[in-house]
Amino acid sequence: MSVWAEGASSAEPVNAHAQSLSNKDPLEGLNRAIFKFNDGLDTYILKPVAKGYHAVTPDIVESGVSNFFSNLGEISNIANNLLQFKIDAALQSFSRLVFNSTFGLAGLIDVATPMGIPEHEEDFGQTLGYWGLGSGPYLMLPVLGPSTLRDTAGLAFDYNLNPVNQIDDDKTRIGLGVLKVVNKRASLLDSERLIEGDKYLFIRNAYLQRRDYLIHDGNVTDQFDVDF
Repeated sequence: MSVWAEGASSAEPVNAHAQSLSNKDPLEGLNRAIFKFNDGLDTYILKPVAKGYHAVTPDIVESGVSNFFSNLGEISNIANNLLQFKIDAALQSFSRLVFNSTFGLAGLIDVATPMGIPEHEEDFGQTLGYWGLGSGPYLMLPVLGPSTLRDTAGLAFDYNLNPVNQIDDDKTRIGLGVLKVVNKRASLLDSERLIEGDKYLFIRNAYLQRRDYLIHDGNVTDQFDVDF
């Protein structure tokens, strides 16, 4: 399991629409080669580092780091909810940002969730999907992991909304970026047991199903339409 497989553990059973999903992967040969590279990078570098980080970092600190980066993500949530005219969701995301940034000590503590303010995760790939742009073919990106042509097109928008990426000091910006990746990878260590069979297919199918679920706000159909 790697950090680029985020969402796999929360997807529906990945074998339900295997044929329809395979139709979304015309570049499977190339994608598998990139996946092999990513998996090797994870096996020999990222996973060992994440294990060490998890071993020496108290749970409360890991939770605080996760909350911190999640709070920064509310900026993207606000923007993308507004672009989808989800005004209530945008207001709730704004409230989460304000409460967690102040009473939650710069986002280290999630005080908004206990207050009954839910999180509404949205990115620009979801926004493009909301406005009817098809997903296009499945893509396995070097280092970044699973994506689609549509989701890849949305990466730059969300990247520029992340305050960490606007930090001028290279060491600080890179350090925070590495911390985010390692912390996320550590949070996925217990999910590896969920992977069954072909690891590439499991992660691909889980990603595509999860994205379909998110873009349609849980109102998914029984089969995947080929839209590229």
